[in-house]
Amino acid sequence: MSNPSLKPVVVGVDGSSSAVHAVRWAAAEAHRRNARLRIVYADVLSLVYLPDLPGYPLPVPYIQAAQRQGKEWLHRAADVAKSEVAGLRVETEIHVGQAGAVLVDESHEAQLVVVGSRGLGGFTGLVVGSVAVALSAHGHCPVAMVRGPGTAVPEAPVVVGVDGSSTGEAALTTAFECAARRGVVLRAVRTWNSIDAEAAWWSEGEGWDSAQTDQERWLAEQLAGWCEKFPDVEVHRYVSHDKPARALLQHAQHAQLVVVGARGRGGFTGLLLGSTSQQLLQHSPCPVIVAR
Repeated sequence: MSNPSLKPVVVGVDGSSSAVHAVRWAAAEAHRRNARLRIVYADVLSLVYLPDLPGYPLPVPYIQAAQRQGKEWLHRAADVAKSEVAGLRVETEIHVGQAGAVLVDESHEAQLVVVGSRGLGGFTGLVVGSVAVALSAHGHCPVAMVRGPGTAVPEAPVVVGVDGSSTGEAALTTAFECAARRGVVLRAVRTWNSIDAEAAWWSEGEGWDSAQTDQERWLAEQLAGWCEKFPDVEVHRYVSHDKPARALLQHAQHAQLVVVGARGRGGFTGLLLGSTSQQLLQHSPCPVIVAR
């Protein structure tokens, strides 16, 4: 098995401003992990064929121009990364193919894949691009989606959703590691509803308080081992009667990063990305890592 610490942080670029923001964030993250940064461009234009002549490829000069454009975007992205982190190990690569498929393939040998929230082909009103969603659903390593240039202060916390699922365990691993690297507080968020706690008797009162106490105890027990493993990470626990996405989005307003699992406890068989993860990708004001 390969050593995860030797794997690169991969970031996809397409010439958009969103990709530039992703490159800056990815460069800083690669530096924290002491990893090299791999910048990838997916050349989809070389796959294009003339519509009136099925099977006939576009003229060679057109393909060459598209490839030159891709190389220029990679060169600019590398300059951005090196200006963000002096001495960062940076490599670039052009792959012929659809962006989603290219980055999923890259995720086999990456410790993290980073994308912007929208690319050049984004439709007006579309909050997050299809590549980010597809990669979060099908990637083989954690995926980070970066929206905007980032305005969070360095001391802002990392937030993680805790639900007891298998991907929730992966989210805890990622979140504790991210908080440790940044030297910041980790906010562990747990939500529950009346279906989760029959002791609440479907109404507020003594039963409601008992259910809240049970959930707080459960969260403390879930985090105990992690706190022992990461003794330098200060953990704040938050338990509320709420929907997971709504609670996490509230905490995201003052966070520098939110970490969630790809699927929660209520995921349907065959569903590759849970509703909470999708809502975080669509609406979080800060970067989101979907762990697996």
